[in-house]
Amino acid sequence: MSAAFAAELELLVRSRYPLIYVVTAEELRAQALVAALAGQRGKKVYEWTSSTGLVPGGTSLQSRKNHSPATRDPLAALEVILEQIEPALFVFKDLHPFLTRQHPQVVRRLKDIALNLKHSLKTLILVGPVLEVPPELEKEITVLPLPLPGAEELGELLDQIVREVTELKQVQLDLDAAGRERLLRAALGLTLGEAENVFAKIIVADGRLSGDDVHAVFAEKQQIVRKSGLLEYQTTLEDFHQVGGLDVLKDWLVKRSSAFTPEARAFGLPAPRGVLLLGVQGCGKSLSAKAVSTLWQLPLLRFDMGRMFSGLVGSSEENMRRAIAVAESVAPAVLWIDEVDKAFAGASGAGAGDGGTAARVFGTFLTWLAEKRSPVFVVATANDISHLPPELLRKGRLDEIFFVDLPNATERAQILRVHLAKRGRSPEHYEVGTLAEAAEDFSGAELEEAINSALYEAFYAGIEITTDHILAAIQATVPLARTMDEQIRRLRHWAEGRARRAST
Repeated sequence: MSAAFAAELELLVRSRYPLIYVVTAEELRAQALVAALAGQRGKKVYEWTSSTGLVPGGTSLQSRKNHSPATRDPLAALEVILEQIEPALFVFKDLHPFLTRQHPQVVRRLKDIALNLKHSLKTLILVGPVLEVPPELEKEITVLPLPLPGAEELGELLDQIVREVTELKQVQLDLDAAGRERLLRAALGLTLGEAENVFAKIIVADGRLSGDDVHAVFAEKQQIVRKSGLLEYQTTLEDFHQVGGLDVLKDWLVKRSSAFTPEARAFGLPAPRGVLLLGVQGCGKSLSAKAVSTLWQLPLLRFDMGRMFSGLVGSSEENMRRAIAVAESVAPAVLWIDEVDKAFAGASGAGAGDGGTAARVFGTFLTWLAEKRSPVFVVATANDISHLPPELLRKGRLDEIFFVDLPNATERAQILRVHLAKRGRSPEHYEVGTLAEAAEDFSGAELEEAINSALYEAFYAGIEITTDHILAAIQATVPLARTMDEQIRRLRHWAEGRARRAST
């Protein structure tokens, strides 16, 4: 990734583009790439910040204190660029706060300089974490985002750390080729600084470095998600051993568990895009979303649509773009959108109630789904098809639509065994088959609640829970499927021929 960026930057400099805006939070990495380019082209490098002023590139922080205090003013620093005669690259860090209506002189002077630099061997490179381009400079500035480091750069960093720790006899190194690949795949989405920090943290905490330390890398990604305030990082221990039934869905997901590896790319496989789990409430859709994260050893991000919508006009769309950017920055990852039907309920209508905000936010989301290249696997769940925008169902946006129906007798038995085992009871001590037959039309959530109710009764009576306790709890429950019979039949009718069944 850096090689392509460096080649593009060199092309722009050789073509005498006057103003280049490098969007990145990795100042040191951008600075190193600019310094390497300057060395190749025989140019000097100068760096500017509002705290140190304009100084020669590579000047230590201590030496910068009194080097050129007058040039801390951006206007004074820009004047120096005009006075410079020799070929040079000028790196201005975090100039974006001055590119506003409160600083019209700076914007105007930048435009003057841009016209002058077109006929010189000097280039002004702005480096900042956010993109702020005033209308006056839109035709003069070329935007060049610096992508996050790829597996090759992270591998070089990891190899460097390995060389250093091998000299420390107290550090245990257990990193074979497969473990190295797992660690690097987990670190994708981190900056070089973040990756270096987390590798060092693993070594300090464990006194060892191995491919099993992926969870420590996920914890570092958790910090990135927390800072955004738009996504929730879900720490989950659920796996598909705790999901009863849904054998078709499980098989589909297992076959794609290696689809994010370089071997899959070399084979020509595209990264999986996502699935829509549609069906009856309480039948394991959300649990399956969590289990995907454990199965694939990827971080799980929960998309809270309530945080997307804000009172300021246009801010909801910006929130959506920011949330997507955060998800891509920690990729590969699983992005879980719970109850997507409620989140975009107003998107298919005229949008009169909210000024069309839901429709615009949904449009942004659909465009990203169709065009995304980052390995973000989307798991969307829905209960009500009447609120589901038809645009979401088109092939190409998601890989598959699965219909999750009420569990059959065999699946109900599996679910009962799972919940009994979770509560420290051996399923062999209970008549699970009898309970499964009695719990016809029960969802997985209702089966779990029946066991909980039976536990309460047994605990109150001071005895161990028995089959009779669970059977009594089942008989006392009216399942939702009976009170919502018409809606469930309508859902099944819609799914027939439109969605793939999650169970055999």
